[in-house]
Amino acid sequence: MTVRMADRTPLVVVGDALLDRDLTGSADRLAPDAPVPVVSECAERVRPGGAALAAYLAARDGREVTLITGAGDDPASLALRELLAPWLTLIALPLTGTLPEKTRVLAQGRPVVRLDRGGGRARGATDEARAALRSARAVLVSDYGRGTADALRDVLAARPPLVWDPHPRGGPPVPGTRLVTPAEKEAHGFAPRDGHPGGGLRAAALNAAALVRDWRVAAVTVTLGSRGALLSYGEHPLLVPAPAAHHGDSCGAGDRFAATAAGLLADGVLVGEAVEGAVGAATAFVAAGGAGALPPADTGPVSPSSPDTDDPHALAARVRAQHGTVVAAGGCFDLLHAGHVGLLQAARRLGDCLVVCVNSDASVQRRKGDGRPVNPLADRVRVLRALACVDAVAVFDEDTPERLLGDLRPDVWVKGGDYAGADLPEAALLQEWGGQAVLLPYLDGRSSTALMARAAEGVR
Repeated sequence: MTVRMADRTPLVVVGDALLDRDLTGSADRLAPDAPVPVVSECAERVRPGGAALAAYLAARDGREVTLITGAGDDPASLALRELLAPWLTLIALPLTGTLPEKTRVLAQGRPVVRLDRGGGRARGATDEARAALRSARAVLVSDYGRGTADALRDVLAARPPLVWDPHPRGGPPVPGTRLVTPAEKEAHGFAPRDGHPGGGLRAAALNAAALVRDWRVAAVTVTLGSRGALLSYGEHPLLVPAPAAHHGDSCGAGDRFAATAAGLLADGVLVGEAVEGAVGAATAFVAAGGAGALPPADTGPVSPSSPDTDDPHALAARVRAQHGTVVAAGGCFDLLHAGHVGLLQAARRLGDCLVVCVNSDASVQRRKGDGRPVNPLADRVRVLRALACVDAVAVFDEDTPERLLGDLRPDVWVKGGDYAGADLPEAALLQEWGGQAVLLPYLDGRSSTALMARAAEGVR
């Protein structure tokens, strides 16, 4: 179901806001006085966190959003108000103490340490917040265990929300909630008698079913990270796999999942469709770099139905900005076989993202002759994108991908081992920006031509 931005249902988010800060630099030595890394040339970036991140993401999707949260006049609260002001309406509950802040120090894009300060909690509801909830068309509770959901529990119980994203320090969702979204570890802790022992899908299914009954909610979906999510209505769970496995920064993925699911449910889709959409959005969010790679607050909204993570140039730019390694591999990939898959899996292990450069139909025909490609470009691209090791696909119409590589500027360029060094005109090009062309071996005896010959022989 596709929903135009103008048709999206307004959303009220109830929960505990945080202020998140990333200090990102590089580390290539240890301190002389202690065995700890020295992170130098740090760039600081401040963004909404907690329930404020969920609300901000929903607003960036083009949705009208109201956030009900604890906020005061301390510096962190004022900074958060300024970040959110262009995007949504903030209804502040009185706050005891200061707004919680989380500061991550990252080196080469990977967290080194996190510093937390501020223990403020919402200390009560207001008439404005109660009125906003009573008139809301759709509600998401993003509970971070700091009192906002508890302060408004009576109103939430009278009009159960669409989605409740729970927290171990918070209370249970109110009965009648349509969808609850605990992570796997949280579901184990929430389930009666400390959950089903062990891990894996069976434990997640049993814990989800138990929580549906214990909480008296319509459905529970246990988020499983790179494995997707498991949806239960009390029996016969539905597993929604992630469309691809990404190992990027997962910070904020739960908020992306909850905000997407709530928005889709508000717009009238079924629970299963909402979970499927939320898995896709969270996967794309992680692939794009997580909360730390969010666009600046002065950029416009984007549609969640067409995330930019499939844009190979944007992906390469993000990975480079995080000091990662961009890998590219090329070929026709006409009849995808085990040799191709082994090559692409090996290529992905060489860096932090893999962009596959694939010949257009005209380019394949010029190289391979009449009758090729067997599969048109749209089909070849779809199959490549379905591989977990592939982060993006780029198409080129020339006989060689040199122009495309000049735009992408990958750190590593991979070709199959059936190419000799003289057949890699891209090698010299890679040297212009310090990149390296490499050959990886194919599985012996696998090729599209051999597959076609065997198929033709079978027909005869």
